[in-house]
Amino acid sequence: MPIQWFPGHMNATRKAIAERVKTTDVVIELLDARLPGSSANPALTGMTAHKPRLKILNKQDLADPQRTAEWLAHYQGQSETGAIALDASQTPPAQRKAIIDACHRLAPGRGGLAKPMRVLICGVPNVGKSTLINTLSLKRQAKAADEAGVTKQEQRILLADDFYLYDTPGMLWPKIIVPESGYRLAVSGAVGRNAYDDEEVALELLAYLKTHYAEALRARYRLPDGEPVANQPDEALLDAVGRRRGAIVSGGRVDAQKAAEALITDFRGGAIGRITLETVEEFAAWLAAGRRAEAELRRRREEAQRARQGSAAGRGR
Repeated sequence: MPIQWFPGHMNATRKAIAERVKTTDVVIELLDARLPGSSANPALTGMTAHKPRLKILNKQDLADPQRTAEWLAHYQGQSETGAIALDASQTPPAQRKAIIDACHRLAPGRGGLAKPMRVLICGVPNVGKSTLINTLSLKRQAKAADEAGVTKQEQRILLADDFYLYDTPGMLWPKIIVPESGYRLAVSGAVGRNAYDDEEVALELLAYLKTHYAEALRARYRLPDGEPVANQPDEALLDAVGRRRGAIVSGGRVDAQKAAEALITDFRGGAIGRITLETVEEFAAWLAAGRRAEAELRRRREEAQRARQGSAAGRGR
């Protein structure tokens, strides 16, 4: 079932971003380094197309280093776009300098008290914006939590005497047309818990991990040698995860819900290993398929509407 989540405050956020962009010098989009394509908000593209953009791949310490390098090169190859990667191991001064320097490269004409740099930072929910801002500002200015939708209004943070950072609430987009992205956003915590089924998301995660990170799965959950992990059914792997993580109920059965929660928690915390759930090429293929499906859906709706209009006109004669 496709995952969708766009609560009312996100529409207000979209309008606020569109207004703030008018006086912004650089737009930062904070991405999850484990899903750099799926966590990039397509709704921002039109609103920020005329502004320099900085893509920050956050949580790179949890992501596959080789894939992070490929995604950085991908974004750096786009017009008026810079890209850097950050993680919690870097000191606050190093993180602050990396961001400020990257913004000045994108907008070299801004700086100094007469022309302070004005930067807007956006991102999907739970991508780490509030934590990053608190780290950069060396004090708690933004409320942070391991759940989606905590920040509800814009905040202005002073990173330097001539550098203003405007923080916005996490925002998704009205319709996620790439099903794979919906699952990845859910497993990362960017989607509210009421919008998805844990077991369904966990099975989707296992289907990808067993193909691309089989040895990491085997090591984390001590899967037996013999049959290749990639050949095992997703349900059997979830059962193995549940047994290893103690999700056992009466009769020795595995509680699939608890097993799914344990797997998702392990992924979010990096317990399985450094994992990235999509390559540049994979995401491009998923996006192309999603756009084709969306175009076909619009065509069918338009045909149905024309048919209804024709039928109504016939009855009126």
